[in-house]
Amino acid sequence: MRTDRSAGIGLALALLSAATFGTSGIFARSLIGSGWSAEAAVAMRVSTAGLLLAIPAAFALRGRWHLLRRNIGALAGFGLLAVAGAQVGFFNAVRYLPIGVALLLEYLGIILVVGWMWAVHKQRPRRLTVAGSVAAVAGLALVLDLTGDGSINLVGVAWGLFAGVGLAAYFLMSARTDPRLPATALASGGMLIGGATLAVLGAAGALPMRANFGEVTLAGIETSWLVPILGLSLVAGVVSYVSGIGAARILDARLSSFVGLTEVLFAIIIAWLALDELPTTVQCLGGALIVAGVALVRLDELRAPVAPVVLTPEREPVTV
Repeated sequence: MRTDRSAGIGLALALLSAATFGTSGIFARSLIGSGWSAEAAVAMRVSTAGLLLAIPAAFALRGRWHLLRRNIGALAGFGLLAVAGAQVGFFNAVRYLPIGVALLLEYLGIILVVGWMWAVHKQRPRRLTVAGSVAAVAGLALVLDLTGDGSINLVGVAWGLFAGVGLAAYFLMSARTDPRLPATALASGGMLIGGATLAVLGAAGALPMRANFGEVTLAGIETSWLVPILGLSLVAGVVSYVSGIGAARILDARLSSFVGLTEVLFAIIIAWLALDELPTTVQCLGGALIVAGVALVRLDELRAPVAPVVLTPEREPVTV
C-alpha cells in the first residue's frame, strides 16, 4: 500500500516527467527546421541519453547483471515501442502540426491503455470511461477542425496517432517491467536499443537519416546544434524518462498516466512562450475535451477495486 509520503514523491516525479517531456517539442522543431530528419534527431537524442545513463545504470546493476538477461525482451519492447516509436511519431508530427496539436493526438494513446487493460486483463470500462471516450473522440474532431478549411495535415495526424501507440506502451511497460530492474537500467537499455535500431535501419536506407551540424534556431535565437541535442537528451531524455518510470512504479500505470496529462499544458505553454505558437480557438476547445475525456477515463480507472496480492512459493507477488 502506498503511504502519503511515497504517493507525494510519485506525484512530484510524475509532474517533473511531464514538464521535462513538454520541452521536447521546441528542441525537436529547432533541429527539424534546420534540416534534420525526425529519425536522425530521435536516434541522436536517445543514443546520447542512453549513454549518459549507462554509468548510473551499471552502478545500480552491480552484482545483478542477470536482470538484464532476464528482461532483454522487455528492454527491446520498451526501446522499440515506448522510446523509438513514440518519439519518431511525435517528431514527425511536429513537422506538419503545431506542437500542442501533435501532443494532443499522442495523448489519445492513454485511451489505448484502458482498451488494453479491458482486452487483456478483463477490466471492463464503466460509465465514466465510456463518457470520457466519447468526449475524447469529439475533442479529436475539433482538434482536426473537420468542419474548417481542411488545412489540417493528415500525414501529421497519422504520425501523431502513431506516437499515441508508443505512449500507451510507455505507461504499460514502465509499470509492468520487473520491479527489481532499476529504472536507470530500463531507461538506458531501452534508449540504446531504440537508438541502435534506428541507426541500423538508417544505414540500410530504410529510414531517412539527415543531420545538419551547424547553427540552428531555437526559440528565435541562433545557436549550436548541440544545444537542442543536449536539451533533448538531458532535460527531455534522462530526467523525463527516469522520473516517469519512477512515478509509474510508485503510482501504477493508470495514475501516473493521469498525472502525465499535464504534459499537454506544459508543452502548449512552452511552445507559446518560445515560439509564439498556439492552437486555434476550435482546436483549444477540442484539446480541452480530449483532456477532460481522458481525465474521466483515468478517474474511472482509479476508482476500480485493487486486486489482492499473494505470494507464490517462489516469493514473487502475483495478482489474483
